[in-house]
Amino acid sequence: MSDKPTTTTQTGTPVASDEHSLTVGADGITALHDRYLVEKLASFNRERVPERNPHAKGGGAFGEFVVTEDVSQYTRAAVFQPGAKSETLLRFSSVAGEQGSPDTWRDVRGFALRFYTTEGNLDIVGNNTPVFFLRDAIKFPDFIHSQKRLGGSGLRDADMQWDFWTLSPESAHQVTYLMGDRGLSRSWRHVNGYGSHTYQWVNAAGERFWVQYHFLSNQGVEPMFADEAERIAGEDADYYRRDLYEAIERGEHPSWDVYVQVMPYEDAKTYRFNPFDMTKVWPKADYPRIKVGTFTLNRNPRNFFAEIEQAAFSPGNQVPGTGISPDRMLMARVFAYNDAHRHRIGTNFNQLPVNQPHAAEVNNYMHEGNMQYHFNGPEHRVYTPNSYGAAGGPEADPARGVEASWESDGELIRTAQTLHSEDDDFGQAGTLYREVFSDEERERFIETLTGQYNALTVPAIQERFFWYWGQVDQSLVEAIRARVGLPVGQAEPVGVGE
Repeated sequence: MSDKPTTTTQTGTPVASDEHSLTVGADGITALHDRYLVEKLASFNRERVPERNPHAKGGGAFGEFVVTEDVSQYTRAAVFQPGAKSETLLRFSSVAGEQGSPDTWRDVRGFALRFYTTEGNLDIVGNNTPVFFLRDAIKFPDFIHSQKRLGGSGLRDADMQWDFWTLSPESAHQVTYLMGDRGLSRSWRHVNGYGSHTYQWVNAAGERFWVQYHFLSNQGVEPMFADEAERIAGEDADYYRRDLYEAIERGEHPSWDVYVQVMPYEDAKTYRFNPFDMTKVWPKADYPRIKVGTFTLNRNPRNFFAEIEQAAFSPGNQVPGTGISPDRMLMARVFAYNDAHRHRIGTNFNQLPVNQPHAAEVNNYMHEGNMQYHFNGPEHRVYTPNSYGAAGGPEADPARGVEASWESDGELIRTAQTLHSEDDDFGQAGTLYREVFSDEERERFIETLTGQYNALTVPAIQERFFWYWGQVDQSLVEAIRARVGLPVGQAEPVGVGE
């Protein structure tokens, strides 16, 4: 038995798990009546006013997406039909830093992309890495807290970052990306973007497919080296924001090619990795990238606050022919993002020009609330069903809805998702280090981890640091131990799972 007090809800009820959301079976939907999950996310969304909690510092621009290929066999979404054109909005960001933080701190870069389609807004909200630190959103507030600041001193702290990471082995793949060259980019123009989650596409015949989005920079993916990043942090904290704005003003319009990986619906049940685990990638040898089109950023915002700070993205913004998946992080984000916007911006955030759909009509029975300025005529009923015909308001059409779905049946439980044949927390991180990183990238990676270790002060966390990286690659941890002047040899895990 642990000597720690029991975690409770805000009303004092003991909590069964801080690791697993309540789901229908191991691989089913997340239950909205998981009171602790909803309370935890809703509380987290309201911690800071008015800047975003994660992804506070950022910038962005508008552009155009053009479909150049034919992927209609996989989706009936109008935005992805051959020759379709859509206006886009892309917001880049840092994850951990606040509004005034330097752009060139080591961090994951947010990549939030909106398509203003003829069927409503489609948002793909991801990062410059194809994976994430977690696979269950119930741990997300704790993760962000560990990357922010201590309650007493108000300072960021290496010990709490690595304490969380080394006690959460599923983070290893993303931390490997973060400590590698992806953690320090040359500019926002020189990053790839990824939807990171698995989504669903549905074609005109009703056939379902699992997809992952990849946005490949036509400027290339280039790193910034640590000494240069440190210098720029002192000289120009807004370096990335300035670079993007000035490049577009010069007429140097950055562009990204849009690709998807497509997995047949039935493959997900037996694929060697759990395809709904956000800490894993689908190897391209199994599911090659398929090109869809290209988007180009060609217009800076006319007003940064109105068009970038008030932009409200959500992975729940899907259109007919697209949808979500059993990814636990994704299911929770569908709730959390819009909940955060209602707190940060206001009840009617979708009525702001930057968030309004450009072509689709908005017709529903939701009305009033803080800062409402679009409203229905007096003849429009405020309820449905009603007896007033067309004048009474809209009516739902099942044929037009977002029809993405999957089968789910089981007992409501708190448990990890089902492991597939090759699932583990460290394997893909080791492949990334050994087979994807170049010799120069591995050398910079080791230097970065050496610096990270030297910032640690708690012996138990120092030992777990070596255990964590030893699981990724034993030669890696031996190189780090040698550089910090410690005997070479695998450390035993200290405190893991306590």
